[in-house]
Amino acid sequence: MRFFLLLTVLLIACCSKQDAIVIGMDATYPPFEFVDEKGQLSGVSVAIGKEIGQTTGKPVEFRNINFDGLITALRTGSIDLVISSMTASEERRKSIDFSDPYVKTGLAILAAKEAPVQSAADLQTPGRKLVVRLGTTGESWARQNLPKAEIKALDLDTACVMEVVNGNVDAWIYDQLSIMNFQAKHPDKTRALLTPLREESWAIGLRQGDDTQKTIVNETLARMRQNGQFTKLAEQYMAKERQMLKQQGLPFLFELP
Repeated sequence: MRFFLLLTVLLIACCSKQDAIVIGMDATYPPFEFVDEKGQLSGVSVAIGKEIGQTTGKPVEFRNINFDGLITALRTGSIDLVISSMTASEERRKSIDFSDPYVKTGLAILAAKEAPVQSAADLQTPGRKLVVRLGTTGESWARQNLPKAEIKALDLDTACVMEVVNGNVDAWIYDQLSIMNFQAKHPDKTRALLTPLREESWAIGLRQGDDTQKTIVNETLARMRQNGQFTKLAEQYMAKERQMLKQQGLPFLFELP
């Protein structure tokens, strides 16, 4: 009898795990995805993932994966979705599909305080030293548009910003939100040039051909916009950032066309 009870419990646990929606994210990007003081994954992306679980009625499992490994994990079936502040770029669309966008942002510049960089045009100077985050659209943009620059690719935000702070490079190309936050942490060593080098949209990554999942995800995002959940998430996680963008005369991330 005990054997059959144990077998039943194991079968239920196995089925439940298989039935879960597995979501991958790189939890090094607050306030969208990060590890909180209790060691739990938290942030805007986690909230979106939980809403998708509510739509489907399925449990949700989150996995913390380095950013440059997320697409591989999705394509090989290790995860079902990527919710990790990922730009829906044309290059990425060659290997995965995307939901409707939920954030509009742009690539910006974090310049060293004394660097001769005042605009995107200054990045074109031969020998300009730049740092980029490995696997990001900042890296791909720099390699495509700045062939004369010396480009260093690192795999952590903190490593990139310290290259700028220490004067090892002239600038870092990354998204507006990160540039604002890191400049605020290092005001004596850095300058934020927020006029976008290129506008971008973030979306949820899906496997190509997974149309059923895509419909569910898009329905969830539409519901969150309609019932004000994105506004609530902005108030909970990004009140400071919203004010900073407003002062710069730039639209807030959730203000889609």
